[in-house]
Amino acid sequence: MLRRELPLGCGHGRLIRVADGRIAIGPDGSPLQPEQPWSQNVQPLAFWHDEPIALSVEEHADENWPDGRQWLARLPESWFPLISTALQVAAWIRDHRFCGRCGAPSARLDAEFAMHCAQCGHRNYPRISPCIITLVTHGEAMLLARSPRFPPGRYSTLAGFIEPGESAEEAVHREVYEEVGVSVGRIRYYRSQAWPFPHALMLGFFAEAASRRIRIDGIEIADAAWFTPGRLPQLPPTYSISRALIETHLGEVAGGVARK
Repeated sequence: MLRRELPLGCGHGRLIRVADGRIAIGPDGSPLQPEQPWSQNVQPLAFWHDEPIALSVEEHADENWPDGRQWLARLPESWFPLISTALQVAAWIRDHRFCGRCGAPSARLDAEFAMHCAQCGHRNYPRISPCIITLVTHGEAMLLARSPRFPPGRYSTLAGFIEPGESAEEAVHREVYEEVGVSVGRIRYYRSQAWPFPHALMLGFFAEAASRRIRIDGIEIADAAWFTPGRLPQLPPTYSISRALIETHLGEVAGGVARK
């Protein structure tokens, strides 16, 4: 569905309008505006079902524009790559109009996602921040936690940014211990997901807890608890890798292959 090739030289096609993390609603109710000529200010983005798509990054969003999470909740899963790409590229264009080395204005290049500074020659690309996201288990039980930012009653898996010089596996051990005071033993990689809030790459893991004793940090984590398949809290949205980790574990428990 999404072909990651810049539609250079097209000059016209459909458009996604983004401002402040919100996306305008098209006439058909989708995030896509009708086919139209492209101005020089738009960013060619990709091909969607073989149609060229460009991105228009605008100063202000209408109050009726849904934000990224609302779009992902209402659209089929197949739309996730397009919405994620549009949101991340829009954030990059908004935040990198000036050179991070010398402060001079940067110019967008046509042939790739890149900003170039004519004054010092520095070139920057869309920022991608690697993170780990981990479902900690102890037999059938899952350790889920609440961030102070979550809606009431929602619990999710543990996550955190990978620090400079740190491997993803080291980050799993560190983040879990820092946030809930639990040491983990064997870890297993699951899969990754681009997370456009605003520019993360989530690396999903399963981790086996050495004990069930919890000690929350009280800052990033407001509460944490062990949950069994028969007693679950409000879970994260279905489009998230966090939910996929949980559902995968529940499926393994139901199939009799829970990690011991």
